[in-house]
Amino acid sequence: MITLEDVYKASEALKGVALKTDVLYAPKLRKGAELYLKTENLQVTGSFKLRGAYYKMTRLTEKEKACGVIACSAGNHAQGVALAAKKNGIKSVICLPDGAPISKVEATKSYGAEVCMVKGVYDDAYKRALELRDERGYTFIHPFDDDDVIAGQGTIALEIVEQLPDVEAVIVPVGGGGLISGIAYAMKQLKPNVKVYGVEAQGAPSMKLSVQHGVVEELSAVATIADGIAVKKPGRLTYEYCQKYVDGIVTVTDDEISAAILALMEQHKLVTEGAGAVSVAAAMFGKIDVANKKTVCLLSGGNIDVTILSRVINRGLLMSGRSCQLTIELPDKPGQLRDVVQVLAELGGNVTSVRHERSNEGTDVNGCYLRIVLETRNYEHIAQIRNALRAHGFKLM
Repeated sequence: MITLEDVYKASEALKGVALKTDVLYAPKLRKGAELYLKTENLQVTGSFKLRGAYYKMTRLTEKEKACGVIACSAGNHAQGVALAAKKNGIKSVICLPDGAPISKVEATKSYGAEVCMVKGVYDDAYKRALELRDERGYTFIHPFDDDDVIAGQGTIALEIVEQLPDVEAVIVPVGGGGLISGIAYAMKQLKPNVKVYGVEAQGAPSMKLSVQHGVVEELSAVATIADGIAVKKPGRLTYEYCQKYVDGIVTVTDDEISAAILALMEQHKLVTEGAGAVSVAAAMFGKIDVANKKTVCLLSGGNIDVTILSRVINRGLLMSGRSCQLTIELPDKPGQLRDVVQVLAELGGNVTSVRHERSNEGTDVNGCYLRIVLETRNYEHIAQIRNALRAHGFKLM
């Protein structure tokens, strides 16, 4: 395992390369909690991955540098390796799963890397990268299961302690485990009483299950909007770090992640990808007890695919009570729509979509359905609207 000296060496190597990202106070994300945001989404290349990739590159021998490097990634590690290689004059080849966001693929190419698209998910790209390593003599830069990479990611803990000396808890996204391994190790050396929690997507809980069962486990499939942490199998090294230094690992749903992305955009003008927002989702939805604790949520990346951003926002609106879909059964006669809309208007519900449907087989021949989408303030507002419609005699489905 690494030492604290390794983390300090990595910090020195990263000076002038990686940004010392800000820690921002976030008072509105959850009542009764003192939350702060470590903004690695604003890091060079848009994620923390540059830290570990660059430090690993500085540790290569001259022969390894001459042969070039290869890596696999869902996107962020790819960009970190590509930029690190470019700064060190090293050839880089990156294997990416074919489902990686186009924005991440193009960004990787822009840093000078040769990109190899692989059918499947991260683990499939990983296998192909190892094949190319053996065929062509490249040095493989692992995205998480490597001590130098872990030491590079651990530099974030050094910054948090400097920026928020009385920190009490840190919440960290978990995919393969390199980020939380570095942060948890360094934090426990510097401040043993600080709690370090991990967060995975509910559709990819590989590290959580591995730690629970006491053995590294591989999932048969992963499914989550948080593509940056959609990892079937955690690392052997990172599993050991998590077992020893991490205080707990929880999961969040895609809807909770979407709500966190929306909250960060609205309240703090920060854009995060799915993986980058899971720490905030865990705090917002009570997955971790952050009451009266000075807690840092790590925003690990901001490289969200803009083509899915509108869908994520819509899911976030639904999850946070900012949008509501109503289905009302009505008698098919004049004035019914007017009466419904009048109730909605009086309560301040903003109608964004209306759909009128005739009754189907098995329902009242004189009936119809009204499907309405509303902009609302919160869940209490939705309940108020539903109760008012029922009080006026309308039947909600």
